[in-house]
Amino acid sequence: MMAVIIKNAEEIAAMRVAGRLAAEALDYIGQFIKPGITTNEIDRLIHDYHINVQGGYPAPLGYGNPPFPKSCCTSVNHVICHGIPDDKPLKNGDILNIDVTIIKDGFHGDSSRMYAVGEISPQARRLINITHQSMMAGISVVKPGATLGDIGYACQQVAENAGYSMVQEFCGHGVGRGFHEEPQVLHYGRRNTGLKLQPGMIFTIEPMVNQGKRHLRILNDGWTVVTKDHKLSAQWEHEVLVTEDGHEILTVSPATGKP
Repeated sequence: MMAVIIKNAEEIAAMRVAGRLAAEALDYIGQFIKPGITTNEIDRLIHDYHINVQGGYPAPLGYGNPPFPKSCCTSVNHVICHGIPDDKPLKNGDILNIDVTIIKDGFHGDSSRMYAVGEISPQARRLINITHQSMMAGISVVKPGATLGDIGYACQQVAENAGYSMVQEFCGHGVGRGFHEEPQVLHYGRRNTGLKLQPGMIFTIEPMVNQGKRHLRILNDGWTVVTKDHKLSAQWEHEVLVTEDGHEILTVSPATGKP
C-alpha cells in the first residue's frame, strides 16, 4: 500500500488557497504571451508575482538534482515538459505550456496551461483542445471508490481516439506539503485497477499528449523532455481533491471560472 496522505479539513483549506494562487498566476501571465517575449521574461514575471504579489515562493526554483534553475517550466512546441526558460523570443505560431507551482504557508499549488503565441495552426489548436479534453475526462471519473486505472484509461482513450499518443514516462502525483507525494497518477491504464480513491486525497492530473509517437528523449541539461520525432506536444494540469461524493478542482481559473 502506498503511503498516500489523506488531507484533513485544515490542510484542504490551505490547499484551496495554494491552488487558487497557482491559477491566478496563470491568469496573470496570459496577457504577456505574444510574439517577441522570451521565456526568461515570463519566468521573471512569474517569480515576481509569486513573491511580491502572492506572498509565496516558486517551488521549482532549485528543486531536484540537478537543481532546476528557474521559477517555472516553459515548454515550447516539441518540448513535452520541464522546459527551462531562456532568452529565445517566442514566435508567431508557437505553442507554449507554462507550469507553475507556488508554495504558500507550506502547501503547494501546482497547475499548467497551454498558450497560443499569436496565430497558431488548426493542427496545433486541435492538439491543445484534445489534450484539455483528455485531462477533463480523467478528472470526470474522480470519486471515492474509483481507481487510478479509471483516470488513466479515461485520459488515454480521448488522446488515442483522436489519433495522438500519450507520454508514459511522466505522470501526475499526490501534492500537499510535499511537491511530489504518493500516489503516482498515470495517464494510461485499465479500468478497475490500481489504488482506490478516498475522500481527502489530493493529486494532479496532467496528461502529456504528442502529435506523433509517444517516444521522448531528455536533453543534456537533465530536465528538458522533447518528442523524439520533433512533433508537437501539449499538456494541461489541474490539482484535484477527492470529496465525499465526487471531486473538486482546486486550480480553476479565478478570471474565467473555467477549468
